[in-house]
Amino acid sequence: MHFFAPDMGIDLGSSNTLVYVKKRGIVISEPTLVVVSGTNKKQVQSVGDEARRVLGRVNDSKTIIRPIRNGAIADFDMTTLLLKYFIRKAIGASNVIPPKVVISVPAGMDDVNRRAITEAVQRAGVKKVYLVEKPFAAALGSNLPVYDPIGSMVVDIGGGTTDAAVVSLGGLVVSQSIPVGGAKMDEAIINHIKREFNMLIGDRTAEDVKIDLASAMPALEDRSVRIRGRDLLSPQAMDIEYTSRQAYMAVHEPCRAIVAAIRWVLERTPPELAKDIMRTGIHLTGRVAQLYAMDQYIASELGIPVLIAKEPGDCTALGLGYIVENMAMLQEQGHMPSQA
Repeated sequence: MHFFAPDMGIDLGSSNTLVYVKKRGIVISEPTLVVVSGTNKKQVQSVGDEARRVLGRVNDSKTIIRPIRNGAIADFDMTTLLLKYFIRKAIGASNVIPPKVVISVPAGMDDVNRRAITEAVQRAGVKKVYLVEKPFAAALGSNLPVYDPIGSMVVDIGGGTTDAAVVSLGGLVVSQSIPVGGAKMDEAIINHIKREFNMLIGDRTAEDVKIDLASAMPALEDRSVRIRGRDLLSPQAMDIEYTSRQAYMAVHEPCRAIVAAIRWVLERTPPELAKDIMRTGIHLTGRVAQLYAMDQYIASELGIPVLIAKEPGDCTALGLGYIVENMAMLQEQGHMPSQA
């Protein structure tokens, strides 16, 4: 026998997944990772936090799967399994089904990928699915006046994508989603170290370097960390000193791509809304918004004030949570997203 649970919002990201449960808030924030084993790679060993603990440490019998890449489903079966796991963990029971789930998708996602996400959520046991574009949810979670007749700009820099959008009157006026985010920065650091030092490091080490050293603008004081990796010229391990200046050089291209996406949106924004944005600034959300000097870099390139949201990594989930908590009111006002 199935019982109904509270409605929930799911921020399904390429790097992290957050789950908001009605009346409880954010109850899950874990990596979007699955570890599988077996000849057919279908035996699930761990999901989320448990999967991250073995990142870079698995043997040939196990494989780490990232079911979401660049904001879209890369492995349908594993996405369904991951959603089912997180939904059950959030509820605390396996025989309880949330009647409605509001889930985030990148801005401008095509119909094929939207249908794939809808079907994955339904296969996880949910009957009613509502899709909300990520920058709108992030703006809502940042307490921006998204339903008012003024323009607000939000730039959500996540693990797999960056979504830049101008929001007004309950919708996106102009938006752009690019496959550049934290994962591209990690990849850039891996490639830079490989090119400069003939050393290979793993994803987790690259992420640690990004968090500890990388910056969108040159740091005033050059710092360094010691990194261990595999020597590509011999079968042995090796150590290097890696500096903040080198980390800045590694992530500069992804940062430039993010600014280019923001500029593209601004160039297509109606003049009256652009005037609002010049006054209220650009609002950064997403975990990578906390990259050192990212706000300063965007402001210096575009000449517009830039503000980082409070708890930027939670904004999208909090925006979905607002919708979950206020469905009846939003329906009455004509602001409720349509069912997928």
